[in-house]
Amino acid sequence: MARRRPPTRHGLVIVDKPAGMTSHDVINVLRKQLGERRIGHAGTLDPDATGVLLVGVGYVTRLLIFLSGLDKTYTGEIVLGSSTSTLDSSGTVTATHDMSSVTIEEIRRVVAANFVGEIKQVPPMVSALKVGGVRLHELARQGIEVERSKRNLMIHEFKVIEITESGVVRVEVRCSSGTYIRSLADDLGRALGGSAHLRNLRRTAVGTFLQSEASPLEEVVVHEPITAVRTMSRVIATDEMKAMIKNGRELEMFDSPAPWVLVEENNAVLAIYEASATGRAKPSVVMANAVS
Repeated sequence: MARRRPPTRHGLVIVDKPAGMTSHDVINVLRKQLGERRIGHAGTLDPDATGVLLVGVGYVTRLLIFLSGLDKTYTGEIVLGSSTSTLDSSGTVTATHDMSSVTIEEIRRVVAANFVGEIKQVPPMVSALKVGGVRLHELARQGIEVERSKRNLMIHEFKVIEITESGVVRVEVRCSSGTYIRSLADDLGRALGGSAHLRNLRRTAVGTFLQSEASPLEEVVVHEPITAVRTMSRVIATDEMKAMIKNGRELEMFDSPAPWVLVEENNAVLAIYEASATGRAKPSVVMANAVS
């Protein structure tokens, strides 16, 4: 069996994902467009959703673990008065309620009381979460529903912006990774004494990566690898440190806050180091260019 050639292009792509594509569809497009097989993403976006999707190319795929847990910001519309099989506008209507008397003041009161701060949320059956090695949405397509454990999440901010038309509420949510906005919409409808579903979901930020930096899929920009860890404390490695990095050895603790990205003078990423229980800095990721 022939060995797959090592990647020759490395970097971070900040994609503005279009609607109608899965996150994996985006990866397949980029593999053809960039001529690289080693490509992955940090944080799945639903097919109908648009917005910021972080994609690692080449050895930057090893840095995605530091991006997948970042907070996310979303905008969307919550349609009051009807619930659907998928909790969003792609599903079939499963229940309806007259919620024409609900005011924006009442919505804001319910949101503030129930959906800001630490909350517990049951992942929807139409999510990509795996149970027993099978993704929930695959089970849902077979008409199978399984029990899901509640997850602890943090809703940093839940803005109820306006009611744009009868029963349609524009919102903006800044939340911890793993939050399902469609579930928030469904839960809000129930808390208001009726039903609701989500539409027009857009991810506007992942951590410090904003939609203003995102490029369309047809014209992607491959940013330097250092971009993926731009918020980390940066340390320029000496020749002695490079030799220790190459052998995966611990280093003396640095003055700046952990974690640390060890770089060449030209900002080429060598490794990521974190604080260890020994009071030293230990490697969590060592890049291929540091050991070659």
